[in-house]
Amino acid sequence: MSKRRVAYYYDGDTGSYTYGLGHPMKPHRMRVTHDLVSAYGMLGKNARFGRPKRATPEAMTAFHTDEYIHFLNRVTPETAEELTYHGTRFLMGEDNPAFEGVFEFCSISAGGSISAAQRISSGAADIAINWAGGLHHAKKREASGFCYINDIVLGILELLRTYPRVLYIDIDCHHGDGVEEAFYTTDRVMTCSFHKFGEYFPGTGTQEDRGRGKGRNYTVNIPLKDGITDEAFKRVFEPIINKIMEVYRPGAVILQCGADSLAGDKLGCFNLTMNGHAHCVQYLRAFNVPLILLGGGGYTVKNVARTWTYETACALGVQDDIDPNLPWNEYFEWFGPRYRLEVPENNMDDLNVRDGSLDKVRATALQQLSQLPCAPSVGMHEVPRESLGRHLGLDIAEEDADEDGGTDDLDRRLAQHSRFVYKLQEPGGGSDESDDERYDSDGSSYRRRKRMSILSNRVVNVDPDVGRGPPRGRRFFKSAVRWDETYGRVRLGKEPVLGSLNGSRLGVMVEAAGRSTPGGDVIMEDWEDGTSV
Repeated sequence: MSKRRVAYYYDGDTGSYTYGLGHPMKPHRMRVTHDLVSAYGMLGKNARFGRPKRATPEAMTAFHTDEYIHFLNRVTPETAEELTYHGTRFLMGEDNPAFEGVFEFCSISAGGSISAAQRISSGAADIAINWAGGLHHAKKREASGFCYINDIVLGILELLRTYPRVLYIDIDCHHGDGVEEAFYTTDRVMTCSFHKFGEYFPGTGTQEDRGRGKGRNYTVNIPLKDGITDEAFKRVFEPIINKIMEVYRPGAVILQCGADSLAGDKLGCFNLTMNGHAHCVQYLRAFNVPLILLGGGGYTVKNVARTWTYETACALGVQDDIDPNLPWNEYFEWFGPRYRLEVPENNMDDLNVRDGSLDKVRATALQQLSQLPCAPSVGMHEVPRESLGRHLGLDIAEEDADEDGGTDDLDRRLAQHSRFVYKLQEPGGGSDESDDERYDSDGSSYRRRKRMSILSNRVVNVDPDVGRGPPRGRRFFKSAVRWDETYGRVRLGKEPVLGSLNGSRLGVMVEAAGRSTPGGDVIMEDWEDGTSV
């Protein structure tokens, strides 16, 4: 098999984070995978190994909203309840906990995918690998399905600076809803997802979802049922991908290699072996198109490490040369009792073949692709090598600052002052109306949106007003006072006219500074926030 220039990205801090005790998502699986890849001697002469630059908040806002990135940058387990408005914003449900270091974890994942895309775009590599990426459920302004930052979308946006068309393929057991939603109305990105559909998270991905506007028919969904095997998956994967490559002719391909589609996964329901899963990598590699391999789901850690190690070998073209007996490594005991590079199938029934639904799904997808006229084109222009802010000297990279001697005392004092100022403006201000409008991402009412839990596969309805209470900050330009033309003075909107009160009641009001509620209770004004107490 011909050689490819392969770039392999890994940050040693990835495996140091944890979603919490008992949570199925284990970032430690990346460390186990890297240790096994290193034990096989794949890095160095075969692949260019590098530690990716971590993504900055500015880079993340290429897709996500400023408010959401700012939230991730300061949320902690102690402040999560307050900053999420009692679990109604940003992090909803139990799928995405606010664990310690969540923003750093996201910056590693996103930075790896962005670096991989930049490596491909520059022509320095034919294949780039970031097993810490592939978090395809994250939305523009909220986390979903264990995913906080959608590194895939950020990587695709980087590729679109160079390539007119990008193909995204998802073989995770769960539908890649976050990526599909991001590019649902454009023809510059085609998304193709092979996933389980039914009463299963995230509840999207039917074949009726084909895109909208210019993106019509550029969204391809392959809904599958439980127990699909290698042979059945190959029967649907190869003809559809071959047709896509023929009619769409992408300049680059991103393959999300979610390992929860393997047999025996804790949250999956497919019956793919390691070889059947890796066949997708081998099939796409044969097209000789720039390729990015990303991670994704996968909750049986030892099988995830085995599969991603073998798929790294497939990217290098040495899968036939490696020993199926695992070499000694730090986590060797984890792979017992067989200690082999394999993930066998189990005795699940393949419901796709039993009722003949697989042939119908394949035929529908091929019919959809046949409706595409030709590969869409786009006017390309010179892409600046650096951002405008960096060109003007307004965006100094951290490494440049270190070379100049680091930050001085004035920089540190200014940063400390900025943190103090912005701390005073944390949640609590603003009106309920503006919040509902600001967080409406798809034009529909926020409280109508339905979300599923990846843990329970049940719909979770979130009411954004539950537990929020009244706003606590100052409400400027929303005073309750009015100018009374009759008496020529300022009067509260609910204050009764003095002429309608009897003498005794008027005396009480005078003692209470001339204010009263319609119900007769004397009230006092809290001049700090303009509310009545």
